[in-house]
Amino acid sequence: MEVSRHLSLVNNLDEIIQLGEFVEEICETIHLDAESTMGMNLAMEEAVVNVINYAYPEGTTGDIHVEAHADDTSLTFVIRDSGKPFDPTAVKEPDTSLPAEERPIGGLGIYLIRSYMDEVSYERTTASPKGENVLTLVKKLT
Repeated sequence: MEVSRHLSLVNNLDEIIQLGEFVEEICETIHLDAESTMGMNLAMEEAVVNVINYAYPEGTTGDIHVEAHADDTSLTFVIRDSGKPFDPTAVKEPDTSLPAEERPIGGLGIYLIRSYMDEVSYERTTASPKGENVLTLVKKLT
């Protein structure tokens, strides 16, 4: 079964509800179990919240486009924004062996994304005049 869907959001945390519904609809359509759906939702929420919080200057509105593609072998989400360049794949792994109070703030969201998804890739394109961040998250289904 092949599925393709698109969702457009703005950089506002209120949009996370819509994102969650979008991810759940895709997962339900391809018959993912509840645990996998929850993990997918967590990974996507972490990725999109990073865009909402950091991609655009405070007080400005920016678009976030989410594409979902699924077939019999994988589920792929592509997140696009025209905010400032940021490559989450270049962020170092946090030291999870340290007690929580000794760890630096941040980085756990990206760690969760990497832990749940089978492939995470980033590209900065010239698709728009300002450039575009393209984050691709892939979960293998077989």
